[in-house]
Amino acid sequence: MPRVSPRPYKGVSVKASEPGSGIGLYLKRIFALMFGAVALTAIASYITIYAGGISLLVNPGGLSWIFYVVLFGAFGLSIWAQARAFHMSPAFAAFLLAIYSVLMGFTITPLVWGALNVNPASILQAFVIASVMFGCMALFGYKTVKDLSFLKTFLFMGMIGLVLIGVVSMIWPLGGVFATIVSAVGVLLFALFTAYDMQKLKSAYNVITDNTQRNQLAVLGALHLYISFIAMFQYILSLLNMRK
Repeated sequence: MPRVSPRPYKGVSVKASEPGSGIGLYLKRIFALMFGAVALTAIASYITIYAGGISLLVNPGGLSWIFYVVLFGAFGLSIWAQARAFHMSPAFAAFLLAIYSVLMGFTITPLVWGALNVNPASILQAFVIASVMFGCMALFGYKTVKDLSFLKTFLFMGMIGLVLIGVVSMIWPLGGVFATIVSAVGVLLFALFTAYDMQKLKSAYNVITDNTQRNQLAVLGALHLYISFIAMFQYILSLLNMRK
């Protein structure tokens, strides 16, 4: 789940003046877009499983290659959308977020399907745990006065490492202990990403005065928070079913 830093984050200080009441609508827009994307992902995964699409992903004699086409297509779309976020209308950016969330629903289906067959309750457990962690870290990022910019390099390198490990695991499956460590690190990394992004989104609101750019930033922020939430959900679900 690749991420690139949004342009307004660069040079934004967390010591900016306290935001006015307008930030309430700004945050509502961000979370409405984010949770809408999460809902689309859930619907896409449900349809893929119960409409028979799962056979394309897990049947060796089927069209399992479609999974990799969608996976890397979503990967590329995420990078392109983030890089071009301030060169497109907020409506079109929101449309791309919807497309990306549907593609992600398709790609997480094998993990969800596996959990359904091993421990169905773990899906709800993973969602609740991810939601609580996300909420706590988002609140921390919003409220803390400590500058979290020092996390930037660590988060970026950690994300690159997870992406590389994910690619390698497609060829050589990870051992049980190593897979557990990777999943635990993934949960921690994206929890920290949540706090980092919330702080930067709050600070950027104070710096940007143009409404169009604020709306563009809201969509980009929703994408970043969505990526963190879905990643935490996947890693937690993997951990809950690791020893099943």
